[in-house]
Amino acid sequence: MSFLELERLEKVFPGGKRAVKAIDLSVSEGEFAVLLGPSGCGKTTTLRMVAGLEQASGGCVRLGGRDVTRLRPSQRDVGFVFQFYALYPHMSVAENVAFPLECAGVRPAERRERIERVARRLGIEPLLPRRPRELSGGDQQRVALARAMVRRPAIYLMDEPLGTLDADLRMEMLEFIRSQQIDFRVTTLYVTHDQEEAMRLADRIVVMHEGRILQAAPPAEVYDRPATLFVARFVGSPGMNLVRGEVVDAGGVRQFRAEGATGTVPLAGDAPAGPAVLGIRPEFVRAVSGGGVRGRIVVDEYLGADRCWHLETEIGPLTARAAPDAPGEAGEEVALELDPAHARLFDPRSGERRA
Repeated sequence: MSFLELERLEKVFPGGKRAVKAIDLSVSEGEFAVLLGPSGCGKTTTLRMVAGLEQASGGCVRLGGRDVTRLRPSQRDVGFVFQFYALYPHMSVAENVAFPLECAGVRPAERRERIERVARRLGIEPLLPRRPRELSGGDQQRVALARAMVRRPAIYLMDEPLGTLDADLRMEMLEFIRSQQIDFRVTTLYVTHDQEEAMRLADRIVVMHEGRILQAAPPAEVYDRPATLFVARFVGSPGMNLVRGEVVDAGGVRQFRAEGATGTVPLAGDAPAGPAVLGIRPEFVRAVSGGGVRGRIVVDEYLGADRCWHLETEIGPLTARAAPDAPGEAGEEVALELDPAHARLFDPRSGERRA
């Protein structure tokens, strides 16, 4: 059952810039949905329209079946967590957490009980008497989460809440946020430009670009079957290898021939002949002995669990993942095999996936 529904939602700023272009999205009750995209793609503006911090230029926002498009933030029952913690520096942690309850007119006895309960849940009980300036970044973010959660909102809205934290704290907070959301099963809409965060957190990733939604699907589907060339490039580190060329018939078997190349790469299935862009993830480009696509390793990156080879090949630049002990180093010639079961084909004009 859908809890959050966006119908033809649009935002046009003064001057005519269309930041969000008539998007449709449904988020199920208890779902963790992540808006993912580069800076300026419209994801934060979308979140702010759901929160009521930004007025929609068109379309509709529904929460729990109720049209809230024109309601004030205080009337929407949302818990908002910002990238910058926005804690009141003159208040203690306990006072910061209590603030939304005071605004809602919750009685003092119930306020104390709810603050203690959420503080235990988030492990911030020893911090309650302290001021925000005395806390680490991770602890400040826990306090910001506590302030959002103490209200028991119908939905959590999180705008890049881990963007200012260092790598170790980010990993800790990623695990924490996901575990809390699983425990509480509160519908969550989370904004990030970091695909690793999106992959770790999301039940469903919503990829945005230039104010539009390009794909909304579980992480594995977004990674393995990107809907467009943009999604293929943007998701993955490094992104999907993309090679321009055409699908041809070679002895009754469909093959892919790259632009300017004489050899072909086998394809799985019955792909339609004609111009195409072949996409394949680096882990499915493998070194082989003997035949295959010929190439030269230009850069050999050691990453611990594996290595990343950046190659110049007869079909164009490719990136491959190799075992940490795989033979090969910068400057060496290698033969490569592209796994046809994991090759994806895109329309070179529309950019949409064909197969």
